[in-house]
Amino acid sequence: MKICELKAFKGRNIYSHKKVIKMVIDLEELANVATKDIKGFNDALLRLLPGLYQHHCSLGRPGGFVTRLMEGTYLAHVIEHCALEIQYLLGYEVSFGRARQMEDSTKYIVVYAYINEVAGLEAGRCSVQLVEALCRGQAFDLDFHINRIKAKAMKNELGPSTKAIVEAAQERGIPVMRIGNSSILQLGYGKYQKRVEATITENTTCISVDIACDKSLTKEILREAGIPVPEGGVCTSLEEALDIAQQLGYPVAVKPERGNQGKGVSLNLTTPDEVAQAFNIAKQMDENVIVEKYIKGNDYRVLVVGDRVVAVAQRIPPHVVGDGIHTIAQLVDMVNKDERRGEDHEKPLTKIKIDEISLALLRKQGYTPESVPPAGKVVYLKANGNLSTGGEAIDCTNKIHPVNCEIAVRAAQIIGLDIAGIDIACPDISKPIEEGMGAVIEVNAAPGIRMHLYPSKGKPRNVAQHIIDMLFPPGSRHSIPIISVTGTNGKTTTVRMIAHILRTYGYTVGMTTTGGVYIGHRCVMKGDTTGPASAKIVLTDKRVEVAVLETARGGIIRSGLGYDLSDIAVLTNITEDHLGCDGIYTLEDLLHVKSLVVEAVKPDGYVVLNADDPMVVEAAKRVKCNIIYFSKQEDNLIVHRHMANGGLAVFLKGQYITIANGDGFIQCMDVASIPATYGGMLTYNIENSLAAVSAAYAMKIPIETIQKALASFYTDEIHNPGRFNVFNIRDFRVVVDYAHNISGYTQVIEAIKKMGALQTVGIIGVPGDRQDDTIRCIGFIAGKGFDRIIIKEDVDLRGRCRGEVAKLLKEGVLSAGMDPSKVEIILSEVEALKTAIRRAKAGDLIVIFYEKLEPVMAVIKEMLSNIEAEVNSDRNAAIMEFNRLQ
Repeated sequence: MKICELKAFKGRNIYSHKKVIKMVIDLEELANVATKDIKGFNDALLRLLPGLYQHHCSLGRPGGFVTRLMEGTYLAHVIEHCALEIQYLLGYEVSFGRARQMEDSTKYIVVYAYINEVAGLEAGRCSVQLVEALCRGQAFDLDFHINRIKAKAMKNELGPSTKAIVEAAQERGIPVMRIGNSSILQLGYGKYQKRVEATITENTTCISVDIACDKSLTKEILREAGIPVPEGGVCTSLEEALDIAQQLGYPVAVKPERGNQGKGVSLNLTTPDEVAQAFNIAKQMDENVIVEKYIKGNDYRVLVVGDRVVAVAQRIPPHVVGDGIHTIAQLVDMVNKDERRGEDHEKPLTKIKIDEISLALLRKQGYTPESVPPAGKVVYLKANGNLSTGGEAIDCTNKIHPVNCEIAVRAAQIIGLDIAGIDIACPDISKPIEEGMGAVIEVNAAPGIRMHLYPSKGKPRNVAQHIIDMLFPPGSRHSIPIISVTGTNGKTTTVRMIAHILRTYGYTVGMTTTGGVYIGHRCVMKGDTTGPASAKIVLTDKRVEVAVLETARGGIIRSGLGYDLSDIAVLTNITEDHLGCDGIYTLEDLLHVKSLVVEAVKPDGYVVLNADDPMVVEAAKRVKCNIIYFSKQEDNLIVHRHMANGGLAVFLKGQYITIANGDGFIQCMDVASIPATYGGMLTYNIENSLAAVSAAYAMKIPIETIQKALASFYTDEIHNPGRFNVFNIRDFRVVVDYAHNISGYTQVIEAIKKMGALQTVGIIGVPGDRQDDTIRCIGFIAGKGFDRIIIKEDVDLRGRCRGEVAKLLKEGVLSAGMDPSKVEIILSEVEALKTAIRRAKAGDLIVIFYEKLEPVMAVIKEMLSNIEAEVNSDRNAAIMEFNRLQ
């Protein structure tokens, strides 16, 4: 068996509204083999993964999967459950999974939930290897693979502080995007977004962070502001360090000037030898070393968020308690087996490590790692209580004295930090340190919040929620409105119409279309940009006040949605297109894909549906918010039922776009006054206008603005490039359109028949990934609709051989009864257009259904430029002749 595809969906997708891994597996010769028929397979599997006994499976009860296993199930199903169980062994509780065969092949699609992307992907690979090994009767070292996956997954894991902020944001309904693989997060979308890295927010300046990282500079600034800090100095040599210690008087503390997490810090040093050892340790981390007066007392971390203290913890240095039996090294190993302890920041507590500082401190206490301390004896491994070095924390939030709160807040504000960890040393945090008892030791710019979230003793404090509330005060905005438009035809025009209305109202609009990504009026990326990556460009731009996203089938299938929930979703229509691609074979399949857009809408949002399309009406069953129906028919039954129930609707009443809002009717505008409809001739642009009006009304855009915007929206290369653009060249016309499916061709041909022409010439082509019958059908429609036809092909053949699509199109054209002498094949799109223009006669109408717009426009612009040059030349000649005669 082999893995053909393995990918992670990072957001809502066609398989689930949660994150899932999609794996396509080719089981090859094992495709039709049931588990009960593989000797020893079931027993070996359950020995390796006994947790499978608890899996419910389709039977809906613990043991359900084992029942299926014993009855005989297919191996893709087993791989699905193995991937879930392996993730559970790694500490990730996931349960959703599906497996189904791809038609009549040996391939299966396996989908399963994940939390950590690396762990999810690796669990899939491991599951395939495990199942294949057991099928071959081979041993499988699961522990080795679990440890390997765990090591890789930890590199991708968010730290506890960042993870807590993510959870707090999600509780508030704030969308979260991880930027890269680090701890940088974007909270919210567009104009209202905020970025954080661990506990550093975008509001924190680099200068403030630099000051906080420089311990000596921080102390100097705080001292000048009247904040109590320990006396001390900075040195670069041991002689200087010993001199400073002598001047201060013992005990002293030694630490690197620029350090973090308590690394290289030595406290309560009482002799020159101890200072020398501590200096050498600190020197390894920084050229500059601080020697300062040691402040006796407890070690407290005070967390300041904004202008108040939100949590306080007393930090207890890493230690073990003797039992009179085990050595200190053995006791450390025993403590580290606590499930709450992990490497670095992966768990609430960190494992204790015996390093140089630990050895020095043990010597000071008269021990070595091999010593066996008496029962009940507390032996410290570090002098400081940082959690990152193995310390513990006791919550003291309710004990801190108000004066100490004020000092902590002042210290943070003086340094310029909106989130700060203020380290205070004093005997009792409940008494003011101004009385000479205690001092501010450090100010931390990126304070870890594990100790407050998971204290060893005392009440956990949801400090992440305080951080979110500071960034987004209750009632403030965290996201821009998102309008997502999908459907088979009309998506691009509808998106452009909506964006034009919103820009007219004054919004800075971020827009994605098949023609590129736009911020305001500027195109920031060209090409077919209708997938999640394009949506991300818009949603991460701080200039954007509202997003209008064209959300196409391909992007949905390949990567899911590029946003969490939209405010408004539009479904224009569902017609035959792309059938046979990506596992989509029927209109029902296509509806399932497109319906994701209408499902992923906020509860108070709106879904705009085409009431004239039965497939679209079917999608209403999946909608869980407000619905606006639009229709070209005043007597549409769906619309009337909806209005009777007080629902919103937009429909044609005579020639007027009319809005029914539950209180009555609002006459919006005559469709003939919308240039994009060509006086009402382009019926599909009437549909697009109805959809755009519906979305704009849901956005509470004034009717006057909607009227003004649509009255200035043209089907030209400025407002709607590549969509029924009409060019007058000499005495004939050229229409440029992107129609590439049955419905699109039918609508364009219906429109040109209303325009009148002595002869119509169609330059036709179809993407190669369409089914043979679909290509022939488009050829037939063109054969019935045009007087002459030139068949061209796309540059991107999409798996076809050169000339194959053209051959199928010609078969379709001839089946319509067209004279073979009026049909020719010119594979190059540009050459086909040049040929048609060169042969054009007065009154002709040429229609080109393009693949690439820019080369086609270049031909037309060159022709128009040549004509203008000829006109100017003739004018100049006439002027010269006139002057001569004078």
